Amino acid sequence: MKSPAPTTSRGNGSSGHRSTPESLDCSPTSGYTSSTATRRNPVAAIVGIFTACFSPPDTNNSKSFMDSEEFKSSSVASEASRSESSKVSGSSRGINISLHNSIQGEPGIVKFTMEEIFQVTRNFSPSFKIGQGGFGTVYKAKLLNGTVVAVKRAKKSVNEKHLGVEFQREVQTLSRVEHLNLVKFYGYLEQGEERIVVMEYVPNGTLREHLDCIHGSILDLASRLDIATDVAHAITYLHMYIDRPIIHRDIKSSNILLTENLRAKVTDFGFSRQAADIDSGMTHVSTQVKGTAGYLDPEYLRTYQLTEKSDVYSFGVLLVELVTARRPIEPKFELKERITAKWAMQRLVEGEAISALDPKLDRTAANSLALEKIFELALQCLAPQRQNRPNMKKCAEILWTIRKHYRELSASEFRSLSSISQRSASTKE
Repeated sequence: MKSPAPTTSRGNGSSGHRSTPESLDCSPTSGYTSSTATRRNPVAAIVGIFTACFSPPDTNNSKSFMDSEEFKSSSVASEASRSESSKVSGSSRGINISLHNSIQGEPGIVKFTMEEIFQVTRNFSPSFKIGQGGFGTVYKAKLLNGTVVAVKRAKKSVNEKHLGVEFQREVQTLSRVEHLNLVKFYGYLEQGEERIVVMEYVPNGTLREHLDCIHGSILDLASRLDIATDVAHAITYLHMYIDRPIIHRDIKSSNILLTENLRAKVTDFGFSRQAADIDSGMTHVSTQVKGTAGYLDPEYLRTYQLTEKSDVYSFGVLLVELVTARRPIEPKFELKERITAKWAMQRLVEGEAISALDPKLDRTAANSLALEKIFELALQCLAPQRQNRPNMKKCAEILWTIRKHYRELSASEFRSLSSISQRSASTKE
């Protein structure tokens, strides 16, 4: 399969970037869908926030994050998985069905036949359908070796030619990446009007579904911090740890799938783009806007200049969504609360951050402190100009530290409550 060749724009007065013709597109939801702490002084809060924006990185925190067992295990597992994949190159990564020629130049990428897809989906049986989005329909299926997968079937429409470009982009991106917090890619099919991607099945729905309590349980703040850290690791990997960095361009809660252990996996690479080649002097990619309303970087929206910092902006919106449980745009709320990130940042500046906490969560001292720190990070990510936003690696480091302190404070609160309960029981006796 041939990938669309990038073109270089030199005649528009802006040098050092690539330009690719794309249609303006804000994607619909597209995942698998089936005691209070002391309030801060507003002035002190503002000073603290903007000091944090321009402070040099904390060397100790950075070291502890990079040396953490979790970070190591994620990297080691990915390396081991890639090594194993190279050993079975051309053998379907363990898929127990007949295989065909891999993509030229990309060994190990499986090209399925239509007969195989019909077999594992029972001719796209409605009973196998698990979701639908802007790209098409997703089915749950089982390969002959017992591997459960998600089969993503694109829409067939002559009026939506851009879907073919998005399909090729997703296949190309998925074939290049492998990380514990990204959905695993098994193979694809492109035949006539049929465009199908076969990928890892993640059984526990989307983050958005869990924030809405569709699955019947409430995500506690500890789980939300784990999810935020997982997503930060995934995006950091895309931006910094592959040969040609990738901008996801559609980071949102419905594109984050959760495992049974509530760990996050980022999905949906239909809008992804290769980042600018910094070694060649490029600073950004010029492209028409794609993404989802509410998560879009306003600078990208205004200038059509795409960089990794556009993902950072979307991540800032996601952080606010995680702890408030509100969608980025809430049209039914009063005017000052309709843009969730703007409303939440105003609450932070006024020293009332705790009022923005998801009402389903307890207002403990640990929750209140973690909320403020998460909002302070979100404020940096949401800076209007990209040069004032941190990179994703820095976001992951800060989240790692927030989570560490949150766990320590939560454990201390638990010990205090246990001690009080024991004294109360002794008094009654």
